[in-house]
Amino acid sequence: MTKRHSFAHRHFGKPLEKLGDIELRVLDRAEDHLVISTDVNAAISAHATFGQRLADRIARIGGSWGFIISFIVFLIAWSAINTVILTKDAFDPYPFIFLNLILSMIAAIQAPIIMMSQNRQAERDRFEAAKDYEVNLKAELEILSLHRKIDMEVLSELAALREDLARLHAKLPEAKG
Repeated sequence: MTKRHSFAHRHFGKPLEKLGDIELRVLDRAEDHLVISTDVNAAISAHATFGQRLADRIARIGGSWGFIISFIVFLIAWSAINTVILTKDAFDPYPFIFLNLILSMIAAIQAPIIMMSQNRQAERDRFEAAKDYEVNLKAELEILSLHRKIDMEVLSELAALREDLARLHAKLPEAKG
């Protein structure tokens, strides 16, 4: 049995052949003493298409207080212009049918864009959770390895102390005589 097989069996409790892709990748990184953590934001942004970046920007703007307040101001201005200022020749008289059409079209476009952004956020969360698992798994392997090294060091020190004690014990009857 190779060192890699015994390491996998000892730390994962199963043979090397039954390890998953993530476990194998972590095992490779741990053996080579390489860093496994990555910047999730950079990794996600590097693979984002123009449409995905645009959807994220639209969702960020559409979900902001600045957008909500400016939209409320727009609605109040629209209502004031069509009821108070242009009492006779209003381009969209009460009940504001044209405004309702515009709002319906905005909602029809904005809702799927926000859902695309939410799907991307869910994908990002899954990616981040997988990376967290890899980092935690590697940290656990490193801790176990450190424990094993410390245990071996303590055992060798105990063996040396026992030898010293046996030598001292052997000299003790000589000193009495």
